[in-house]
Amino acid sequence: MTKIIDFQTDPSKYRHWKVTYDGPVANLFMDVDEKGGLFDGYDLKLNSYDLGVDIELADVVQRMRFEHPEVKVVVMQSAKDKVFCAGANIRMLGGAAHAHKVNFCKFTNETRNTYEAALADSGQNYICAIKGACAGGGYELALACNHLMLTDDSTSSVALPEVPLLAVLPGTGGLTRVTDKRKVRRDLADVFCSIEEGVKGKRAVDWRLVDEVIPNSKFDETVVARAKEMAAASDKTDVSAGIELSPLQRNFTKDGVIYSSVEVTLHPDARRATVMIKGPGEDAPDDMDMFMAQGADAWLLRAARELDDAILHLRNNEKELGLIEFQTQGDPELVIAHEALLLNNADHWLANELVQYWKRVMKRVDMTSRSLVAIVEHGSCFAGPLAELLWAADRSYMMLDEFDGDNRPLAAVTLSDGNFGSYPMGNDLTRLETRFLGTPEQVEKLKSSIGEALEAEDAEALGLVTYAFDDIDWEDEVRLFMEERASFSPDAMTGMEANLRFAGPETMETRIFGRLTAWQNWIFQRPNAVGDEGALQRYGTGVRGKYNMERV
Repeated sequence: MTKIIDFQTDPSKYRHWKVTYDGPVANLFMDVDEKGGLFDGYDLKLNSYDLGVDIELADVVQRMRFEHPEVKVVVMQSAKDKVFCAGANIRMLGGAAHAHKVNFCKFTNETRNTYEAALADSGQNYICAIKGACAGGGYELALACNHLMLTDDSTSSVALPEVPLLAVLPGTGGLTRVTDKRKVRRDLADVFCSIEEGVKGKRAVDWRLVDEVIPNSKFDETVVARAKEMAAASDKTDVSAGIELSPLQRNFTKDGVIYSSVEVTLHPDARRATVMIKGPGEDAPDDMDMFMAQGADAWLLRAARELDDAILHLRNNEKELGLIEFQTQGDPELVIAHEALLLNNADHWLANELVQYWKRVMKRVDMTSRSLVAIVEHGSCFAGPLAELLWAADRSYMMLDEFDGDNRPLAAVTLSDGNFGSYPMGNDLTRLETRFLGTPEQVEKLKSSIGEALEAEDAEALGLVTYAFDDIDWEDEVRLFMEERASFSPDAMTGMEANLRFAGPETMETRIFGRLTAWQNWIFQRPNAVGDEGALQRYGTGVRGKYNMERV
């Protein structure tokens, strides 16, 4: 039986990370348990990591935002002597299935993006204190921090040696962050990415690979001082206490996963999964004090966490289900009211964190290599943050007029202020701006419909859904679409969808994921990397990989 990858953890279960808190400064130590690999067959030596290590890191970063909002600076460092991090574990990569390698790279980048954006989103600034070898994915961990400090000794260096050693690319945005974030000169970047030994000392600063290099004798005290300086200079509002992210309520069945507000139903014969999101069953809290008192039980936070977990579960554990069908059921006015509490209290730390979290969840949906369809039935609540699913989907189908024997409220789409700026995509546009890239005036026109329940005829006319069908045509049209989608090549669909979803300007984020989808997906299947005589298989044997030297 295939092992189920679980993305839920908590500090009591960590095997690879340790965190200490000192007022506004958190110290995050990477201390990977060699014997703690997610799968059998490899040891996580030299602080190398696999998906399990990154699942813990993602949990640390998430809890830092919600449970420790007092933190203004996070110092990422190694708990091991003479090594910061050796990067992704090579034995794991060499033995993993292709899909796992690509999903692993995608998740690691989503995690790095989260703490990279923590300064802008939450006022939490990440420093990386590098002692010892910092190579490959280890340097990519560092690159996502905002300030890089390197000790000046004979063993400490930064490196991206994947090309000369492994015949692959830095899989989590290393190359793109070197050029787009660090703005390393192209020829120097070419040298840097072509050498195994990396760059150390003053040269690392001169080449813009780190921000400062410090004598080993003064390194620890300088890191402490720098963190205190940055914390003192922070304009983040002081917060006395956060909220606990209690465990999710989940029940795995043979047919799917049942959460409190989300239900995943698997249809393996149809190669499809249905994700049903249930709207809130109660009025929105009167104020943020009441919202705080609800903690992790608050509907908007609970639904976001459950949807996030459901998407990760489908990505990694149900790879042959190529179509995800989003449905909602509930009162759209209640959804709008719950969201309005956050939007009307944007200066409250928890309201801000939850809006930022919904933004990240929706980006996770965007970046999921599945066909996505939104099914807007009667009684649905595609409103505010849930309406974003309509425009994240590749297509949407909406019920038109009354259906025989269906006494639910007529299907409607309800726009909120949040749809016009609170949940931007990776291209820094809203989903509506991306949808109407050729007719931006339509976005302005839609603002006049905020708060209005737009039934099928109006929603279709305004371009908010793809098709609206009545009782006569509904079942056949939806069935034909789903059967057709399931019959297409998954590879062709991934390529097509990735191209069509991200119209508009390119950002560092879209460049990272676009290159991951195309380049790394291709390279990870080439015999030069993964063949029996490829670099990943021969790594550590003393024998170089045998390459097909044809340039494509």
